[in-house]
Formats: sequence, structure tokens, C-alpha cells
Amino acid sequence: MLIVIGIVVGLLVGAAAVVLAVRLVGASRVTTAHRTRDELLADAERQAETMLRETQIEAREQALRLRAELEQDLQERRDRVQRIEERVLAREDEMERKLTELERREQGIADRETHVRQLQQDLKDASDRELAKLEDIAGMTANEAKTALLERAEELIRHELARRVRQLEEEAQTEAKRRARNLVADALQRVAASHAAETTASVVELPSDDMKGRIIGREGRNIRALEHLTGVDVIVDDTPETVVLSSFDGIRREVAKLTLQKLIEDGRIHPARIEEMYYQSKAELEEHIRQAGEQAVFEANCGEFHEEIVKLLGRLCYRTSYGQNVLKHTLEVVHLAGIMAAELGADVKVAKRAAMLHDLGKALTHEIEGSHAAISTQYAKRYGESPAVVHAIEAHHYEVQPQTVEAVLLIAADAISGSRPGARGDSLENYVKRLEALEELAGKHRGVDKVYALQAGREIRVIVTPGEIDDDQAVLLSHEIARDIEERLEYPGQIKVTVIRESRAVEYAK
Repeated sequence: MLIVIGIVVGLLVGAAAVVLAVRLVGASRVTTAHRTRDELLADAERQAETMLRETQIEAREQALRLRAELEQDLQERRDRVQRIEERVLAREDEMERKLTELERREQGIADRETHVRQLQQDLKDASDRELAKLEDIAGMTANEAKTALLERAEELIRHELARRVRQLEEEAQTEAKRRARNLVADALQRVAASHAAETTASVVELPSDDMKGRIIGREGRNIRALEHLTGVDVIVDDTPETVVLSSFDGIRREVAKLTLQKLIEDGRIHPARIEEMYYQSKAELEEHIRQAGEQAVFEANCGEFHEEIVKLLGRLCYRTSYGQNVLKHTLEVVHLAGIMAAELGADVKVAKRAAMLHDLGKALTHEIEGSHAAISTQYAKRYGESPAVVHAIEAHHYEVQPQTVEAVLLIAADAISGSRPGARGDSLENYVKRLEALEELAGKHRGVDKVYALQAGREIRVIVTPGEIDDDQAVLLSHEIARDIEERLEYPGQIKVTVIRESRAVEYAK
């Protein structure tokens, strides 16, 4: 127990000793820290005072430098301002001198203007006196003299103009005829065209004359049924073994021909059989029309066409114009226009497509109102043809003025195909009317004595009175006649106007 107590007491004494020792050491360290702090503060104050003194010295020196620089800059600016003021004063003096000189010159100009006006008035008075004296000497006024001079000058210019017109026209016509002749000749020789003209009647051969009675039937019932269905006239006359079918509609005439041929082959001819064969022939012809249109498109070689366009082209195979087959005419125009377009560097495809469709309306002129050119234009627009093709079709009969090379080529190709020898036939009445119209139109001009239409209306020979028309006026007269023909008449190809007087003949083609 005592030992334990002694140990406890020892521990307590040791702890007290330790605490005392720790306190003594801490007090010593705090004292040292305070002393170090005081020294650091004293050093910092000394350094701060030193830096403050240095900064104040530098600031004073910098302020002195800035002040010196400002004073120097201010002095330089004062010097510049003084120089500018001196230049301004010098310019003001110069402007004053110039203003004084300008005022002096203006006064001189005013004096000169006054003098010039006086001189002009004197000149006008002198001119009036001179003009009055000249009028007295000449016996006419100035206006009369001016009119006489203008009339004389107009007469001289008119003769000189006629001479130049004649010379230029001769040169232009020579060159144009040569080039056009070569172009057309080349196009024609590369196009093989048929010269046979079609008529409005078809002939059906019979195996014997006994067949005529069977075609007529009892009391004419067979022939009446045939004419009623087909819409053609069946002519049974004294011609041996022949029946004539007459109609202006080629499709109806062809259907009637096929129907009659089938009836002759079958041998059974009565109204019911006629009706059966009629519808069968009509279906066959529709197929043939489609094939004819496809063959025409293939021969034209200008691209694909809509199915309806192809059918209408096939119908042209049974349409004629003045005896010329319209489909053959169309293909001929296609080839001519294509060749000429290639020679001239124009758009061959546009020219050929326009030529292919230019007479399309002739297949529908009896079904739709309007000219065939307008109908063709309408269908070309409906089925998506280009504006160039549509314009060429619309202008090929001058319903609108042609604006493109392809339109002019289509007009030329159409005229060549229609006016070549053997292409078309014309009635005597129309022929005589055309000649009379040409002669009457040319005979209305002053100085014309006699007029003769020659070469089927392709040449007009005009005989003039020599005392009224001279050589130069003959050139103008031929030009005027040609212009009147172009404006008032329809003519195929080219008409040559020949004006004849005693000295020479003047030709002008239109």
C-alpha cells in the first residue's frame, strides 16, 4: 500500500515538474518572438521611408521632364499656327488681287457683248438689205427660191437613189439568186419525190359485168346501203368491169373501196353483209392509218411524237391538197427543210419537227373551225412542242410574221414542195383569176401602157410609156409592183416583174 502511495506521489511530483518546465520554455519562446517582431517592424519602417523618399525624388524628376516636353510641344504648335496664319493672310491677299482682276475682266466682257450685239444687229440689217436686193434681182422670194432649190435637189437625189438602188439590187439579186439556186438545187436533188397527183375518185375492178347488178341489188337496196354507210357516191356506168367510187374524203373513199373489194371476194352482197364488211374495213383502215403515221415518223427521223399526233399524221395519207398527197408533201417538206437548215447552220431538229407538223390541221379542218395552220399550232402546243417549233408552224402561212430562221426555212420548203412541176393541179377558173388579178394590180400604176402575165403567172411583163417613165423610174416602178403583189395577193414561189421601155428592160423578182 505504501508502495502504491509512493508511486502515485512520485507521478504527481513528476507531472508538476513537467508542467513547470513547459511553462518556463514557452515564456522564453514568446519573449524571443516579440523581440523578432519588433526588429522586423523597425526594418520595414526604415525600408518604407527609404522607398518613399526615392519615389518622391523620381516623381519630381519625371514631372520636370514632362513639363519641359510640354513646353517644347507647345512652342512647336505655336510656330505652326503662326506659319498657317501667315499662309492664310497671303492667300487672302492673292484672292483679293484675283477678285479685282475678275471684276475688271467681267467689265471688259460686258463691253464686248454690247459691241457684239451691235455688230449682230448691223449684220442682220445688212443681210436683210442684201436679201431684199437679191429678191428684187431674182424676181422671187426666199421661200420660193428655197422651194425651187429643194425640188431640184430632190429630183437629183431621186435619180441618184434610183441608180444606186438598181445597182445594189442587181448585185444583191445576183448573189442571192446564185446562193439560193445552189441551196434549193442541192436540197431538191437529194429528195426523191413523186410527181403523180391524186384524184377524188377510186376505181374498183370487177370480175365480170354481172357483178354490177348484184352490187346494185333488188330495187337498188345494196347500193343505197353502201352509200349510206360509207358516205361516198358509187357510180355504176357503162364502163366494162369497173365501178367508180367518188368522194372528196379520202378516208371514206378508201373504206368504201375495201368494203366493196371484200364483198366481191365473198360473193354474198346484201345490206347486213355490207354493214359487217364496212365495220371490218373501217377497223383495218384505222390500223393502216396508225402504221402509215409510224412509218412517216420513222422516215422523218426527227424524234418521237405523241400517239395522237402519229394517228393524225397517218390520216394525212388520205388527204390531198390540189391533188398532192398531204403526207407525201409533209415528208418532202421535212427533208427539204432539214437539208437547208443543215446547209445554213440552223437548228435541224426544230426545222424538221415544225415541217412534220405544219399541215397536221388538214386532217381536222372539217372537224374543227379555223385554218389548218392555227389547228396545227394548237395541237403542237397541246402535245408539248418547243416554242420555236410552234412559232414556225404558226408562221408558215404568214398568219404571224416569221421571227426565226427555221420559220423562214419552213415557208421556203413548203413553197418548193407545192410549186415544183407536177406537184399540184389547179382549176382553170382559179388560174384565170390569178392572172387577171396580177395584170389588174400592175396596170393601176402611172405610166403603165400594157401588162401581160406569163409563165402561168410567174412572170409579169409591163410595157410603159417612154415619155412618162425613164430608166430610173422603171426601177422604182418594178419595185412598187412587186411590193403590191407581196401585200395584196397570194402567190407561190417567185414572180418576176419585167418593166419594158424603148431603151432597156428592168427586172425585179418578188
